[in-house]
Amino acid sequence: MSSSFRGKRSSPSSSSLFPAASPPESYLIAHVDGGARGNPGPAGYGAVITDQAGQKVAALSEYLGHQTNNYAEYHGLLAALDYALKHGHKALKVVADSELLVKQIRGEYKVKSPTLVDLHQQARQMITQLDWFTIQHVLRGGNQEADRLANFAMDKGMGRSLPNGSPALSPGGSQEYTGTVRNGVVVVDGAPLPEGTRVQIRVRW
Repeated sequence: MSSSFRGKRSSPSSSSLFPAASPPESYLIAHVDGGARGNPGPAGYGAVITDQAGQKVAALSEYLGHQTNNYAEYHGLLAALDYALKHGHKALKVVADSELLVKQIRGEYKVKSPTLVDLHQQARQMITQLDWFTIQHVLRGGNQEADRLANFAMDKGMGRSLPNGSPALSPGGSQEYTGTVRNGVVVVDGAPLPEGTRVQIRVRW
């Protein structure tokens, strides 16, 4: 379930932030996630941004230092809002697997943590600069790419690398590898790639 609003507002209240509005013809979709290992612990966020047709336009991630899960989740949302505003987009749909984040932004839950109050106010103020906004909650399985980016940020911040000392792959980047088919399976030469890595195969013989 999602809620949406249309039109700019100053000092928005919970009841006025999400009046019913149909989606515009053009808008961005941002899947956002954040995490902290230890909660609090090494934290990072990830955000995957596409257009309304599902074409990826940006992959964002950042290490946040020693923070909580909820702090990281909010920074994922703020990164998506910042991207939309800086690139001249006035319509944004956010998808997150944090029920707390979604319901606090909607005004259904109060923000009790002093650490989150400023982040919550900042997010809502940025939302009022949009012409249309909606946010919805999904289970973690529907947010896997943003989750991978958040974990990438945490790994990078903690100085971790892939097995055999190979460097971590940057989000949205590409790198060429060679490999051999063995028993019907493509085996990549050198260090193994991270689980979930998307590959493109060019056959040579």
